[in-house]
Amino acid sequence: MIPFQSNNGFISEKTIRSANYFLNAKSVIPGGVSANIKYFSPHPIFMEKGNGSRLVDVDGNEYIDYLLCYGALLLGHGHPEVTSAVYNQLTSAGTAVFGAPHLLEAEMANKLIDYFPGIEMVRFTNSGLEATLLAIRLAQAYTGKTTIAKYEGHYHGGYNEVLLSVNPTIDEAGDEKRPKSVPESKGLSAHHVENTIILPFNDLDSTEHILRKNKDEIAAVIIEPVQGGFIPAEENFLDGVRKLTKDLGILLIFDEVKTGFRITLGGAQSIYGIKPDLTALGKVLGGGFPIGAVGGRQDIMEIMDPSKGGDILSAGGKASLKEQVLFHSGTYNGHPIVLAAGIATINVLEGINVYPELLQKTNNLRTDLEKLYHSYGVPMQTVGIGSIFNIVHANHKIRNYRDLVKADMDFRKKIDYELIKLGIYTKPLNRYSLSIVHTEVDIEETVRKHERAIKIVKGID
Repeated sequence: MIPFQSNNGFISEKTIRSANYFLNAKSVIPGGVSANIKYFSPHPIFMEKGNGSRLVDVDGNEYIDYLLCYGALLLGHGHPEVTSAVYNQLTSAGTAVFGAPHLLEAEMANKLIDYFPGIEMVRFTNSGLEATLLAIRLAQAYTGKTTIAKYEGHYHGGYNEVLLSVNPTIDEAGDEKRPKSVPESKGLSAHHVENTIILPFNDLDSTEHILRKNKDEIAAVIIEPVQGGFIPAEENFLDGVRKLTKDLGILLIFDEVKTGFRITLGGAQSIYGIKPDLTALGKVLGGGFPIGAVGGRQDIMEIMDPSKGGDILSAGGKASLKEQVLFHSGTYNGHPIVLAAGIATINVLEGINVYPELLQKTNNLRTDLEKLYHSYGVPMQTVGIGSIFNIVHANHKIRNYRDLVKADMDFRKKIDYELIKLGIYTKPLNRYSLSIVHTEVDIEETVRKHERAIKIVKGID
């Protein structure tokens, strides 16, 4: 196949096999990918192997991986503790899954209850998306209200209630203090647009005005305490939202799918000292396997208790009390292999020096990159918290979505494509996630290759 190039200048001459695999995949999979976020032009890179902090693609190119499955692989690729836990669980149980309760469910639940201030009981799902969806249903069932409020620029999964105002144009988005509800996909009905209220992040006064005006309709506010995993909520703002939702009888849902375990063992809520009513988790929790979890106040969580009503799937079974119970199910919820991997991951993270070393490496990389870009006269700041950050080419403070879209995204995209060719991997424009197995050698190499990318983009060489 002849290598092709797109308008963004990314030439696939080093990734010919990826290009061929992509063309074949497009014939049987819409867009050639199983999730829209995995696509980038002219074609995504097809990976073949991973080890530690490195990935190898189907063309044999090696990359230092900062995508880490969108942050899920906090221990890196193929960590021996996770691999051993999975193997031992499979061989000792003699089966992949029971379809019945097992001991690892309560073991993992107890860990989450110990670490997350807002969690008193836990239910497992198969993804972070399912976790946020269940949290919203719980809030609606508990309060008897149907409208929800979410923050502009926050992503909680690809489903109707929240696929709104994630990445709207400024023209569509409306007044920054009264954002509009903007659909981000085909297939969204007017009902969801009208029943999902959009709030401005890190703006407590405007949030209060909107919530007070709609308090009788809003079941819950769902929020990423760190937008996109890298723009932190300001402490006074988050404190204010917690107090406000309590006063108004609105539940507060923390979406910690990205931040859970990425900042510390207890997530953002333990750093901020705030107890949300419900918490959604995913990503790191599964140690590289698909998982989600909802945790929260006991009185809210117990409305899922099946002993209080009938099982709607049992033919002929008594279901007269089903209106009193929120039905939640999933064949693979609490999958034993996934929980074994997740427990092994948490066990590693409980090591004494794990987080201090991880955060120090992250800060070293951030500091070195900022110094590098500034030495070439390029406006740049790293924005983040814990082991996640993003590179933003702007001098102004980044507090929310509106600030982010004012940055120089074109320059960032050009840098990202050059970095891929140089062996530094994250999806263009995506955040950087570090693992405990990234080394100082990785960091030094990353900084050198950023310098090479800057020179190429600026035409210095």
